[in-house]
Amino acid sequence: MVPGTDTDDAGAAAGAGWALVRPPGPRLAEGIVTHAARRPVDVALAARQHEAYAAALRSAGWRVRAVAGADDQPDAVFVEDALVVCGGIAVVGRSGEERRRGELPGAEQAARELGLRVERIEEPGTLDGGDVLQVGDTVYVGRGARTNEEGICQLARLLGGRRVVPVDTTGCLHLKSAMTALPDGGLIGMPEMVDTSVLPCLRVPREPAGAHVVVLGAGHVLMAASAPRTAARLAADGLRVTSVDISEFEALDGCVTCLSVLVP
Repeated sequence: MVPGTDTDDAGAAAGAGWALVRPPGPRLAEGIVTHAARRPVDVALAARQHEAYAAALRSAGWRVRAVAGADDQPDAVFVEDALVVCGGIAVVGRSGEERRRGELPGAEQAARELGLRVERIEEPGTLDGGDVLQVGDTVYVGRGARTNEEGICQLARLLGGRRVVPVDTTGCLHLKSAMTALPDGGLIGMPEMVDTSVLPCLRVPREPAGAHVVVLGAGHVLMAASAPRTAARLAADGLRVTSVDISEFEALDGCVTCLSVLVP
């Protein structure tokens, strides 16, 4: 993929929107591991898995656009953490993990190339995009090691009229490591990892990886191949489910949401 260019004109015709991705760099295996048990990462396999992930986005009608590489940043492939897009605004995050702040310039450049208005989380605020789950007019924001109260308050001011709900997390890297939303706005996730007192009904997946869902379109979701039972249950409920193998990214605490920023 060529940084800063549309990589699928056919997908453009479908009109779903842009999908920002950043292919894994050569130092991927050095990525930060907080909750998973560290194991060797096959960088070549990860590259193939990332290509298949991007292909799934294109097949669903998204125009895949590569964010400029950051080969000195092992975790840069997890582009979701750098950027929160809401309407015409792109909020550049400021991770609570200082080692990840070098990933931001390329993501900001990509947002500007799409014509989005760029805002930033400023010190002492911290915020990772993986902690931000948008569901209709409500924005749930995980409060934990990567995102603090000041970061949440800054995000609320930047997003204006959106209802922002802080959600305390435990035992997970980000809010979207614990829960995501289905196409109808219903939440799916692991109740032991989030403060359920501030949430509506939370559907419990059949396996932990089943908590990770990317909504590709009306009635269509992307999930990890490591959640076959949850995928089967959602398919039985009438959803179209596309599954992709992201094992090498799961070894680094990653999930399907981490690898893209969707801009409708």
